[in-house]
This record gives sequence, structure tokens and C-alpha cells, in this order.
Amino acid sequence: MSDRLFIFDTTLRDGEQVPGCQLNTVEKIQVAKALEQLGVDVIEAGFPISSPGDFNSVIEISKAVTWPVICALSRAVQRDIDVAAEALKYAKHKRIHTGIGTSDEHIKFKFNSTREEILERAVAAVKYARRFVDDVEFYAEDAGRTDNEYLARVVEAVIKAGATVVNIPDTTGYCLPEEFGQKIRYLKEHVDNIDRAIISTHCHNDLGMATANTLEGVLNGARQVEVTINGIGERAGNTSLEEIAMILKCHKSIDIETNINTQKIYPTSRLVSSLMNMPIQANKAVVGRNAFAHSSGIHQDGVLKNVHTYEIMDPKDVGIDDNSIVLTARSGRAALKHRLHINGVDVSDEEKVDKIYEKFLALADLKKEVSDADVLMLAGADTAEQHAVKLDFLQVTTGKGVKSVASIGLDISGQKFEAASSGNGPVDAAIKALKKIIMKHMTLKEFTIQAISKGSDDVGKVHMQVEYQGALYYGFGANTDIVTASVEAYIDCINKFKKSE
Repeated sequence: MSDRLFIFDTTLRDGEQVPGCQLNTVEKIQVAKALEQLGVDVIEAGFPISSPGDFNSVIEISKAVTWPVICALSRAVQRDIDVAAEALKYAKHKRIHTGIGTSDEHIKFKFNSTREEILERAVAAVKYARRFVDDVEFYAEDAGRTDNEYLARVVEAVIKAGATVVNIPDTTGYCLPEEFGQKIRYLKEHVDNIDRAIISTHCHNDLGMATANTLEGVLNGARQVEVTINGIGERAGNTSLEEIAMILKCHKSIDIETNINTQKIYPTSRLVSSLMNMPIQANKAVVGRNAFAHSSGIHQDGVLKNVHTYEIMDPKDVGIDDNSIVLTARSGRAALKHRLHINGVDVSDEEKVDKIYEKFLALADLKKEVSDADVLMLAGADTAEQHAVKLDFLQVTTGKGVKSVASIGLDISGQKFEAASSGNGPVDAAIKALKKIIMKHMTLKEFTIQAISKGSDDVGKVHMQVEYQGALYYGFGANTDIVTASVEAYIDCINKFKKSE
């Protein structure tokens, strides 16, 4: 009989720590429901003490999903644990995830403490959390750089105090796979009560080894993995859920099973990418645009003769519909709804379908073919209609030897404003005209343009970071015209800081 590996998804906690990828509560619930359908065992819903928004999200996610364990993060601080317990009050299955740094770097420089004091705080936190829930997970932050003998002492003590799961994070992504595997094996062999708890891995990808380290942890006895959709997360990201799930599915010699419905991987991946406005790199394993693409003549010849010559996975196993319906200006609502469903977006409100379809037809008239990325952009575009500041019109004159001039019209809470300006290029001119109307001192800190696919008529995405009154705001825009997309991204930033005023 196969061993069971528990999948702990932290997309909504660690994944959401990526700058510019913050979700509102409604969007978090949408992702949580998709994760439930995907089959994850544990959903880390947030860090309740960190903000009222996170606290509320944990409450609402607890109400929205049924069978996964809902986990709330806390530090080894009583107030954190109190707030986590309160946020979990509606969860059908609840877990508090508490912990503290155990490496000498953390003990000395972060806490200005000693190993013995840290051990005492760890035990006290677990005992306190057990007052509220029966399921307590302890994380030994920076376990990757923690001395194995001391780590074993901490793990043994927190299990004795009541921890049901012990998380061994490679917080900095420093460990080599063999080294991390040996660390897990050392705990299995040297912690007397290790059979009373599940060992969990939480690996970061700073050196590109998160998946390899996680797999080595599993092969050496870990039975929970902490992962994110598309590998998103702090700095270079976390272990990708889809990579671990498909490694175990493809390698039958590893007799370990998960509860993941792999056919839900692709739509969940696209949903998270769309809601977080975070494109997936084309060559990303399992879910990237090129994951099942073959351009080499030799590869194409082999695949045409037998798909197994160059493909170790069936695209349908991860939810990719290789008999996809192509969307053009001649496509109807049914085809559009089908593509939305394939990409993880189910729209039951016919009025909303009509609005998306109108935008789809306008885009389809500009393009030969509407891509999946375009469809996801359209599905999220209607949120802009709720904004206080909206773009009415934009006209730009530019060219070689001609000074760029932009005229812009804005609708601000129902009032119409117009302005014009010249600039060093069309985007600069358009933003200067915009700022004449807004009259706020904003500093553009980051400006990234990304084409969704390869054609000259395709939609381009713009990500912006704007500083206003010492705070950073992230904006997103998408349009077949890159100047318009840039202005929409800037307006998105403005709407976000207007909400906080």
C-alpha cells in the first residue's frame, strides 16, 4: 500500500507575500475553493495578526471551504496565537502554525537570545496553542542552516509539548538536496518521539533547488510538503505544488500518493496567475506555455511518430485541453464560457457573461485569435468598472522627429476631466497629462512591460510600482495598445491609494 503525502498549500500566505500580488477577500475565497477542488489537504489561509484584512480572510475562507484543514500562521507570541485562534473559529478543521527561528544566525542577530531561551519559547508557544486547537504545527524557521543536533532537541521538545506537525523549512533556499535529505533522516533517527508527529518540508527556491530539496525530504521521511501554485512566494518563490504532484505521478517507483486531482492543476494555475496579475514564465515546468510545445524539427518528428518520445506527461493529466476551441470574432458565448471554464473561471451570472462577451468581441476585432491569457484578462477587466478613476479616452501623437503629445480624458467619480502634455515618448507624455489632472506627487519606481504571447496584435501587460506619501502601490494594465496599458496600470495604482485615503 502506498504512503500518503499531505499537501499543505501556502499560496494564500507565503505566495501572497510577493510584491504586487495581494488579493482581496473575495479573490482569496475564489482561490481557496479552487484549492479545495484541486485536493489540497491543508490551506494556510493567512497570518491573522498581520492585518485586519488577513484576519478577515481567514474567517471567510474558514466559512467557504469544507474538508481541508484551515491553517493560520503565528509567531511564538501569545497575542499572535490568540488572534489566530479567533480567526479560525468557523473552520471545520483548524490548525495553528506557530514557531520561531532556530539557526544561530536567527538566535543571535534576530532575537539576541540563546539556544536555551529559544527552546523554552518554542515549547511555551506550542503548549499555549494546544489550549485552542488539537492540531498544532511548529516551524523551526531557518532549519536549513540550523545545527542538526540542536534542531533534533527542539523538535523532540515541541512534540512532547503537543505539536502534531513539525515544519523543517529551508527558509533561505540554501541547502543542497543531499544535505536537506540527510537533515530529515537525522531527525527520523535521533528524535525519540518523532513517530508522534508528521515531518513537513517548506523549501524556498533562492538557488533553484526548492523542488529537489522537497523531494529529498519526502524520500527521507517527510510526509507533508508546503508548496504554492506556480511556485510563487517570497523572493525567488517556494516549491511548486504542480511539480511535486507530477513528479510523484510520473515516477511510479516512488510509492507515495497525494490527494491531488492533477487535472485541476492547469486551471488552478491560470486562476492564480490571473488574480495575482503574475504571468507564468513560458518555460515553467508543467504549467508554462511551452511545457508541451515542440519547436525542434527532430523533436517534432519524434512526437508525431509517438508522443512518448519527448513527452513524459499527457497534457490532459494536468488539465490542458489539447483539442482546444480557438476563439475568434466569430465565436459565441458558449465557446467563451468553455474557455473560461478550462482556465478555472466559472461565470454563472449571465449579465457578467454578456459584459465579458462584449469586451471579447471588441478585442477579437483587433486580433486574429484570442488567447487563453487574453480571456483571463477579459474576465478580470470588469473590476476596473468599480474604480473611482476611469480612463475615458487617450490620444497620442508620436513618431521619429516628432515630439510626443498626449491628450487624456478621465472620469473621476462621475466628473469628466481632460488634459494634454508633451513628453519624452508616448508613455511619458500620457502619464504627464494624467498627473496634470490628478495633481498628486507620485514617483514611478518600477515599470515592466510584458507581451502575453508573440504576435504584433497581442495584448501586452504592464506592471507598475508607484510611491505616494512613502507607501508603495502596485498597478496592472492590459491592452493591445501598450501606451493605453501603461496609463491603465498607473490609474490602477491611483485607485489603490485613493482607497486608503
